[in-house]
Amino acid sequence: MSNTKMKNKNLDDKDSSNNDATQIKGNKKNEGSKNDKPINTYDKSDLNVEKITNKLFDDLISKRDLLKKEIYSLEKKKDELNKDMQQSFSGQSDNIAKHVKGFQDYLGGALQDLSQSVERLELVKQPIVVKPSPLDQKEVKSENNEIINVPALSDTFKPDEEIIRKCFKSFESQPDFYADPWNLRRSLDSQGIEILNDWFFNMGGRGALESRGSRQKNVLIAAGLISILGELYGDQFQTLILASEPERLGEWRRLLQDSLGLSRDDFGPNSGIVLFERSEGVIERADRLEENNEVPMIIVDASETSIEIPILQFPLWLAFVGTDEEIYDSLEFD
Repeated sequence: MSNTKMKNKNLDDKDSSNNDATQIKGNKKNEGSKNDKPINTYDKSDLNVEKITNKLFDDLISKRDLLKKEIYSLEKKKDELNKDMQQSFSGQSDNIAKHVKGFQDYLGGALQDLSQSVERLELVKQPIVVKPSPLDQKEVKSENNEIINVPALSDTFKPDEEIIRKCFKSFESQPDFYADPWNLRRSLDSQGIEILNDWFFNMGGRGALESRGSRQKNVLIAAGLISILGELYGDQFQTLILASEPERLGEWRRLLQDSLGLSRDDFGPNSGIVLFERSEGVIERADRLEENNEVPMIIVDASETSIEIPILQFPLWLAFVGTDEEIYDSLEFD
């Protein structure tokens, strides 16, 4: 019985020791769980921060991509606008202005060089040499031993002398500002009548005359000639005026319109007066008129310093010989 009690006691001791051990283990486990809780909380917060950071980075990257696309789109629109501006008038205005400015600079330099060159020129009046015409010579025919005298050039207008002198008389009277077109509406002084008389009856309608000092006075003489030739030939003649500058031709047209009562329609290839800047055009037109049995009347401005030889071969021509001052002024004008 004592043994039984001893065994029971030992069992109780074991149970108590086991309980104690279990209690200790339980306490240790509780303590361990309490210590693990802060570690788990720290890991979760790191994960949250990382997620937030990644999300922020993703947002920034997406915004950057959007900005890049917008920048690319704006640059593309800018290129299109520049292209449109270059193709439009407003866009070309800058380029045109630059070209014009460059041309102005070039022209200014060229004119300055030209003026310096003109200052160094030695201006000499060039004489006009007129060869005698075969019409002034006597033609001898061997047939039947007869000598035929060809009328002198000065006698060309002898048959029409009465009509011409009647025109001279009307020119000396008061000007008729309401006369019919192609009739002189201005009067001439005695010196002008003498010049016309010399050209008709001494030169036979072919020769050079000393300029009267201005283009206006020369045009008045030419207008008198055109008026008289109109009485003699009617519509069968055409006046060809040679001046190497458009401004001079414009002055001729304006003064002839005023002196003869003409309009702009009276100037042109199919009209009574044709204006030329080059001698070649005058010669070609005169040849064509003669082929059509019409009479060309060639007038050369005083600013011309030389005359082409073919011009001198036509039956009617008048060249004004400019004075030194006129030639110098024309060179300065050029």
